[in-house]
Amino acid sequence: VLVATVGTTLYSGDEPFVIKKAKIRGEVSEGMICAEDELGISTDHEGIMVLPADTPVGLPAAEYFKIENDTLLELDLTPNRIDAASHLGVARDLAAHAAAHGSSVQLKWPSVDSFKVDNQSYPVNITLEKEEACTRYSGLTISGVKVMESPDWLKNKLRSIGMTPINNIVDITNFVLHECGQPLHAFDGDQISGNQVIVKTSPAGTKFITLDGKERELHSEDLMICNKEEGMCIAGVFGGAKSGVSQSTTRIFLESACFNPVYIRRTSRRHGLFTDASFRYERGSDPDMVIYALKRAALLIKELAGGEISSDIQDIYPKPQKGTEIELSNKNLARLIGKELDPDLVKTILKALDIKILSENREGLSLLSPPYRVDVLREADVIEEILRVYGYNNIEISGRLNSSIVISPRPDHHKLRNIISAQLIGAGFQEIMCNSLTKAAYYENSEHFKASKTVMLTNPLSTDLNGLRQTLLFGGLETIIHNRNRKHPDLKLFELGNCYALKENADITVQKSYREEQKLAILMTGAKAQPSWTSDTQDVSFADIKTHAENVLHRMGISSKAWHSEALQADLLKEGLIYMLNNVRLMTLGIVSDRLLKKFDIDAPVFYAEIDWDNVVSLSAKHEVLHAELSRFPEVKRDLALLLDQGVQFADIEALARKTEKKYLKSISLFDVYEGKNLEAGKKSYAITFVLEDKSKTLTDNQIAKIMQNLTRAFEQELGAKLRG
Repeated sequence: VLVATVGTTLYSGDEPFVIKKAKIRGEVSEGMICAEDELGISTDHEGIMVLPADTPVGLPAAEYFKIENDTLLELDLTPNRIDAASHLGVARDLAAHAAAHGSSVQLKWPSVDSFKVDNQSYPVNITLEKEEACTRYSGLTISGVKVMESPDWLKNKLRSIGMTPINNIVDITNFVLHECGQPLHAFDGDQISGNQVIVKTSPAGTKFITLDGKERELHSEDLMICNKEEGMCIAGVFGGAKSGVSQSTTRIFLESACFNPVYIRRTSRRHGLFTDASFRYERGSDPDMVIYALKRAALLIKELAGGEISSDIQDIYPKPQKGTEIELSNKNLARLIGKELDPDLVKTILKALDIKILSENREGLSLLSPPYRVDVLREADVIEEILRVYGYNNIEISGRLNSSIVISPRPDHHKLRNIISAQLIGAGFQEIMCNSLTKAAYYENSEHFKASKTVMLTNPLSTDLNGLRQTLLFGGLETIIHNRNRKHPDLKLFELGNCYALKENADITVQKSYREEQKLAILMTGAKAQPSWTSDTQDVSFADIKTHAENVLHRMGISSKAWHSEALQADLLKEGLIYMLNNVRLMTLGIVSDRLLKKFDIDAPVFYAEIDWDNVVSLSAKHEVLHAELSRFPEVKRDLALLLDQGVQFADIEALARKTEKKYLKSISLFDVYEGKNLEAGKKSYAITFVLEDKSKTLTDNQIAKIMQNLTRAFEQELGAKLRG
């Protein structure tokens, strides 16, 4: 038997555990007799593993099973480097580095020169109905195979990378996948009715049983590999139970393909299926590897499972991919790297990276990146690759310190962010962080944020995350309904984040066509405070959002005397204001429209302010926050009730008042609006408070009366106002 002694580490799934000395039923245990699955030899757990009687006692298990010693390297790949997600991919990158540094190391691929078709006994016709979802599909038939346990060398290779051997056919497809990075799939040839393989989607709601025995309901965009009658495999993700290779299989159809990453990613997430194949396909596979991997696997199957190749390779490749053409400027290369590299060295590095030089001139090079480098699409990517291979440590640090004298102070963005966050949190707000990716459908039929300006993703995770946000409003409304559904209706929220949009008549292929701006959003809904024995519940109001938003501007050093506000007509706000300073927009605020609230199933008023953070920060550098002692002289308050035309806004009154009385008018505020009975048609009444102050002396009654007379006269002459008694 096999015994794990004290101190041995075994695994239960992915979790390691150490064998310790213990007492079981009163007896001291010095180890554990193991079953096959506990040793990772197989999945069998029917009982302890019994060895032949002539097995030498005390022999280490590694020697008995002839386990080879090997070195395991764990690589932490960035998502864009899927080309290195295989042994040959890593070796290719190492060979490029060695070649660029003068070594004669070359990558040697396992040969497939001996591949040949033995007969044409079992041809299979392939039909590609969904070309946009499958860029290349290839396959062949191998007959007379014998499905059995894999040889030790193959099982050990798979176990060394954490995979459990299944049978020789499946093990070979997994081995080739990890060797060269190309996913493969083997079908039971007897299950391919009509000798037809069709790549297509199935109707929504179609039932399909996968290899794990679960019945799944297909989406209309799930790409399927089908025979003449039914689906056999969820393309690039998971095989079907009926068409899978079993011990009785004698003929297989071997698939090698290149699928659209968007389709695979969406399908994988819809069904919660995350496999080695989907991991590679959804990041972009190499179409040039399809045939090589197919031949490599076919030769291994002939070697380890017997059989004959009984059909030509069927290769459907409607639009061959040649890679990406890129212009490399010598000037930009030197500027981004920080030094001028020898042109011959640059060419050597490019050649080592399989980046072809199409032409060259005095200005630079015209290049063609290989299809497997899905991350090398522009000049900056090429320069990054050159620098990576050349070596970051080989760039000398300059002994010079370059600096420029700043005439005007530059705002400290981080400091200002912390100041405003602290202010809002102190006022009872909570900070939220919403996804910059949003549903593009939110902007349909919007006049303020036009759908045509939405920055769309070419490779979205889902239709709910297919565009970049133009405003922080929708993310805030999603947060509000999420909390209201969980019995949290009273909310005071803020978010500082980036918003994105296309410029007018922009070319989406040009980087400068896009606009990125920082915004600060403030949202309020529900009760201002919880009710108590001293007061009833009081809901938040327009005045509350206005006060908090204006306090942000004040804290940034922008005085209320500097800006002016006016009514805003926006489809997303039923009542709104826009704040301007010297034709620069500071913010917009108002009540979210009923139509939009209904769209989010919110049945309570929501007050919203969106501050143009970039504009406010740049202006804050010119408006220093000054602190002064409290005035020793009293303020004077006077109220006026004005009868005005419906079209006159409070912003008009405020602007005229500040223009008329610049010296002593400290503030002006609206405390009541009346429309209805006892007023002339088309009229409304504003009740306004004026605060007057002289910082050098106490205002006299005559001064106060004269100021109010001047203000009243201005309102009557320019706005047609009448004083109400």
